[in-house]
Amino acid sequence: MLMSLALESKTSPTTPAGPGAAPGMAPGAAPVHVVLDITGMTCAACAGRVENALKRVPGVASATVNLALERADVDATQGITAAQLAAAVERTGFGAHPRPPSAAERRREEDLREAERVAAERRQLLLLVFSAALTLPLVLPMVAAPFGWHLHLDPWIELMLATPVQVLVGARFYVAAWKAVRAFSGNMDLLVALGTTAAYAFSLYMVLDRGAAASGHLYFEGAAAVITLVVFGKWLEARAKRGTTAAIRALMTLRPERAHVLRDGAEIDIGVDDLRPGEHVVVRPGERIPVDGTIVDGESEADESLITGESVPVVKRQGDKVTAGALNGAGRLIVSAVAVGEDTTLARIIRMVENAQSGKAPVQRLVDQVSAVFVPTVIVIAILAFAGWLVTGHDVEAALVAAVSVLVIACPCALGLATPAALVAGTGAAAKAGILVKDIEALERAAVVDTVVFDKTGTLTEGRPALTDVVPIADSGLDRDALLRLAAAVQAGSEHPLAKAVMAAVPGLTLPPVEKFKALVGRGVIGTVEGRSIAIGNRDLMTELAIDIGPAAAALGKIEGEARTAVVVAADGRAVGVLGIADPVRREAAEAVALLAARGIASQMLTGDSQAVAAKVAGDLKLAAFRAGVKPADKSAALDALKADGKRAAMVGDGINDAPALAAAEVGIALGTGTDVAVEAAPVTLMRPDPRLVPAALDIARRTVRKIRQNLFWAFVYNVIGIPLAAAGFLTPALAGAAMAMSSVSVVTNSLWLKRWRPEFSPPARPD
Repeated sequence: MLMSLALESKTSPTTPAGPGAAPGMAPGAAPVHVVLDITGMTCAACAGRVENALKRVPGVASATVNLALERADVDATQGITAAQLAAAVERTGFGAHPRPPSAAERRREEDLREAERVAAERRQLLLLVFSAALTLPLVLPMVAAPFGWHLHLDPWIELMLATPVQVLVGARFYVAAWKAVRAFSGNMDLLVALGTTAAYAFSLYMVLDRGAAASGHLYFEGAAAVITLVVFGKWLEARAKRGTTAAIRALMTLRPERAHVLRDGAEIDIGVDDLRPGEHVVVRPGERIPVDGTIVDGESEADESLITGESVPVVKRQGDKVTAGALNGAGRLIVSAVAVGEDTTLARIIRMVENAQSGKAPVQRLVDQVSAVFVPTVIVIAILAFAGWLVTGHDVEAALVAAVSVLVIACPCALGLATPAALVAGTGAAAKAGILVKDIEALERAAVVDTVVFDKTGTLTEGRPALTDVVPIADSGLDRDALLRLAAAVQAGSEHPLAKAVMAAVPGLTLPPVEKFKALVGRGVIGTVEGRSIAIGNRDLMTELAIDIGPAAAALGKIEGEARTAVVVAADGRAVGVLGIADPVRREAAEAVALLAARGIASQMLTGDSQAVAAKVAGDLKLAAFRAGVKPADKSAALDALKADGKRAAMVGDGINDAPALAAAEVGIALGTGTDVAVEAAPVTLMRPDPRLVPAALDIARRTVRKIRQNLFWAFVYNVIGIPLAAAGFLTPALAGAAMAMSSVSVVTNSLWLKRWRPEFSPPARPD
């Protein structure tokens, strides 16, 4: 996919470059990140030329070129402009294009380019049909010979058929080859141009010199077949590459270009780039939500499948948060905008996926080193093969066939596509499932994880305490409802999570007012309700108030024995009941642990909660190990200890206190519903709070890295085996061309299997 060109500040302009500043970065200069569209690349050698040209620009610290995405990422000093970098690319014979400033314009540009790519494919298909129609009569005698059919074309007819293929269809190779020569470099097009020209020129000389007697000594069919097969391979490759980038294109279409906003009491239509935080946006039934915000009026369902991977529409009511890009259901909503434009969750997702897909795996450095010397080396091998055949007594014809076959079979397309094609397909499939990977290094680390460490609260549990027990004491004179009414009346004045759990259990109930309310930190609350002095709290509070909890001992013991939090309710100095509160374990947590175990990955838990609560959760989920009472500052130390034991551990969390551990782990995995700090600290983000996405993330990482290794293995093996066979005369130019074209197609097609990947679990039940 053609990405765009943009300047994005990574640090403030006043941030000095420290000791860790990138090489080439001037002291005190603020680095910027530049993304360029590159057009005209055909192989790994082309990508290497563009990368080297960018690195030679003064002030550029690093440059990475992705062949599959046709994109360059550059880190440079503040003074470098997009125009300078684009000019450096254009001097090498390739194109570079600027990125529009607004997201809506970028989407329109991408739509236009996609249409242009489709039109170009159509033109290329017509050219392919034309080339194949002229080539087929040339190769037919060669195909028929093994069956005993001896067909021969007149040499002059062969010349007339081959010339349009060589001159018209092959023009693209000559143009690109000339640009490479001018830049003192080499690429696939140069190899194709040299090989086919040598075969065509030799055959032309034979026809002009011998006329009809040249029959049987011509290689027009080889030159024409190579060009036709290369064009065919590039057409298939282009179609496949479009498939690998479908995830980004799908995400870009989620953001609407227009929005309905309430201003001065009137509903008006404006561009989404003109929206401001705090404004009220009207979302009509069937429209996509244009902002991240909170519903202030209305009720509906939102389809967030392309953002979070959640297949079931989610009910949204007043006070609920909504995400830009989600599809509104049958209700009309008024949303107060919190984040707009490039600050929305959708914009962040697109940036994360783009950054991950444009990265370069460490193994790719070997490919880059090989590609830099590949074309010159192949030309030398072809010359040596030609000379070797002549020296050993063979004629020019045999020597030429060997040399041309070497040039044709050695095109480094497959090497250049092996890593980026798999990376783009894998991260795209992950994004569709609600898994965002920030960079390729995180993907490679995730592929070797053998231990997953979960935070408890908000990760394995809901993170929202719920009331589980309401137990009135027998002689208190209160039934369950009366006890709950008293407790809720006092808790109405508290913001404590336990108080919220009590209040959630009495929705819509009219409560009596509370007087003389006081919250006692770490112990509970007190207040007066309907003339009665009420105290709700733990054992310490009851002791402090000299309240006998003997009558409540049985209920306290039962609740605490089941690893729930128990609080005593006292009225006028007497214990009258006990409340049990727990943070429910997520329904998906047990399946997540089981899926990890099935993959040979151990699951552990770190929590600041009590030993009893931690032991209950660990037992229910069948965790391999757990540690309770762990302070936030000690979580990263626990990860370091696992690393010292030789474990490759991933940390999964959602809170601010998890950020240090997420950064210290082999790979950090943050729940996207958690805090921004946790999300920023983790290289992998799950867009919904489903622990089953953890084994899914590790699974797609393993599969993607496996595809990369498969692609590189076969790309290297293809050249290691193919070049000697060609030099030894076992391959004709036509067969070499077919093998070369199919190698690139096979690499991209192998990568496309990743698009079929889905998490290995059933979707959750539709919520009530």
